[in-house]
Amino acid sequence: MTAEAGSFALILALFTSLVQSIVPFVALRRQEPVIVVFVRQAALGQFLFIAIAFACLTSLFVHSDFSVQVVAANSHTLKPLLYKISGVWGNHEGSMLLWVLILCLFGAAVALFGTNLPDRLLSNVLAVHGMIGLGFLTFVVTTSNPFTRLLDPPIEGNGLNPILQDPGLAIHPPFLYLGYVGFSMAFSFSVAALIEGKVDASWARWVRPWVLAAWCFLTIGITLGSAWAYYTLGWGGWWFWDPVENASFMPWLAGTALLHSALVVERRNTLLSWTILLGILTFSLSLIGTFLVRSGVLTSVHAFAQDPTRGAFILAMIVVATGGALTLFAIRAPTLKQGALFGSVSRESGLVLNNVVLTTAAATVFLGTFYPLLVDMIGNDKISVGPPYYNMTFVPIIVPLLLAMTVGPVLRWKRDALVGALQRLKTAAGAAALVFIGILVATFGRHVMVAFFLGIAAWLVVGSLMVLAHRTRLGMSTPLVTTLSLARTTPLAVYGLVLAHAGMGVTVAGITGMTAWANEKIEMLRPGQSLQLAGYDVRLRSVGKVPGPNYEAERGVFDITRNGKPFTQLYSERRFYPVRQQLTTAAGIRTNLLWNVYVTLGDPDDKGAWAVRFYYHPMMPLVWIGALMMACGGFVSLADRRFRVGAPRRATQAIAAALPAE
Repeated sequence: MTAEAGSFALILALFTSLVQSIVPFVALRRQEPVIVVFVRQAALGQFLFIAIAFACLTSLFVHSDFSVQVVAANSHTLKPLLYKISGVWGNHEGSMLLWVLILCLFGAAVALFGTNLPDRLLSNVLAVHGMIGLGFLTFVVTTSNPFTRLLDPPIEGNGLNPILQDPGLAIHPPFLYLGYVGFSMAFSFSVAALIEGKVDASWARWVRPWVLAAWCFLTIGITLGSAWAYYTLGWGGWWFWDPVENASFMPWLAGTALLHSALVVERRNTLLSWTILLGILTFSLSLIGTFLVRSGVLTSVHAFAQDPTRGAFILAMIVVATGGALTLFAIRAPTLKQGALFGSVSRESGLVLNNVVLTTAAATVFLGTFYPLLVDMIGNDKISVGPPYYNMTFVPIIVPLLLAMTVGPVLRWKRDALVGALQRLKTAAGAAALVFIGILVATFGRHVMVAFFLGIAAWLVVGSLMVLAHRTRLGMSTPLVTTLSLARTTPLAVYGLVLAHAGMGVTVAGITGMTAWANEKIEMLRPGQSLQLAGYDVRLRSVGKVPGPNYEAERGVFDITRNGKPFTQLYSERRFYPVRQQLTTAAGIRTNLLWNVYVTLGDPDDKGAWAVRFYYHPMMPLVWIGALMMACGGFVSLADRRFRVGAPRRATQAIAAALPAE
């Protein structure tokens, strides 16, 4: 009866979402507060029903109920409990249920914590959000029901895709969906504002926490996915410009632009129409990512479904949601009031540059992702767009943003002088120049571009710290007690900004070092033989069979020495999953958070030798450390009471108000 209970809960959620979509408009006409309360309860009820359905599906996986089609296709009695649970979303039907669960979670959160929103705006937001839920619940119930029974259930299941049986994949999709789906709140707030015909600083202050939370979760999700690809696929890479990787990167770029644009609306009440448009487009890019994964238009390790019918349904939802929102935008945008004017050199101008670059970068990635698919669909010609395209287009576009990221936060609102702003960044410029010259000297001028990008990394990190230094008057002949007092009263948003921007600098340093200095070597080794690379000696000690919970493995044991001294011992496995008849690789990795050594055991030959691939990856961990710093910076900013929905803004001290703010 668990499956039937889950199906019934889905149907109840579907009807609740229908009510949630309709009743708010009745409330608007009648101006009855009791109806607004009812809509809030509907949002909570919808989440409750979906939570029950998700709990039922999890129970079916944990207890290996193979009479349910999705469980029989994606689980096995020998599978570890962690992967039975993660198997719930390791398939199309379950992942869509997770999507809807998170969607309803955000709706319930607005219903609970949005009590300070005006009734009219709250009603509009929940109505739009209910419409999104209605679309996805209809999709799940009609085409992707995870509770479909089998007439002739098997004794044993088919197991989960082996490459998904990894702790990283247990947490990567939930974080990714929290970001993807979280941007639905930006969409709902944007459409609600268009319905009401009012966008102002209060609206921006209400919407920014939801955008910031979604951005943080998406950043973590992308980072976890990158790390998973690095250590699980055995290719030694962390980003491949795969279409589905791009599908998560595009809303991240647009969401970053939206986050900064909403700040301009909140502080200066300008860029109103543009911010609304970004709110619509950001979630639309999330929907496009869903279409890519589930439409069958591409084959990828990320793709869940190959059913064109499901793809057509999602495409129809994209057309209706995005098309309807853009139509409403075209009608309403001219009626929105124009914002305040600002100078060509100001904080607003810096944020406009931020938006222009980020949206152009997102458009570039969009073109590189969909152009090959469009050519294939029209002319049956196969073309490939890979790293060379993105290196020639994306990188030159993003460099101006990296340079401006340090200047923007030290500019004053409305009007400033560029010379004065640069004066405040002398220390950062000196650090960048020192790194640039030092790399050139150390490499005898052979790595000019490496020196340039590491100089940018230093510019970002030190420049971010200078924002805090100027805010607290550190090093300005100010008594230490005054600096400490200013540090205590500095809003958490400033600390979040510093951490996030410095994190970007750390990531740039990691990408640069990894791209320029990564080294690898492949050799056929018999036990007792070794290879040498980058001062390391890698000796294959032995290869033996080891049992796994639901796989058979051949484990290679490697002794690593560095400059003749023992360094570490690594293990790499070739795992064979009998149920799926699939082979995977588990890499052996040693890191000190500054560089990685990485070894994989490949196929044997008929002479008793094994293919061994050894990598030396300098600065690779900095890529993920920097990304997590960015996410942490977002969460620190989110803790600022001024970023909470409806929270009153605190008065700032006069001395702090005269200095650059967040």
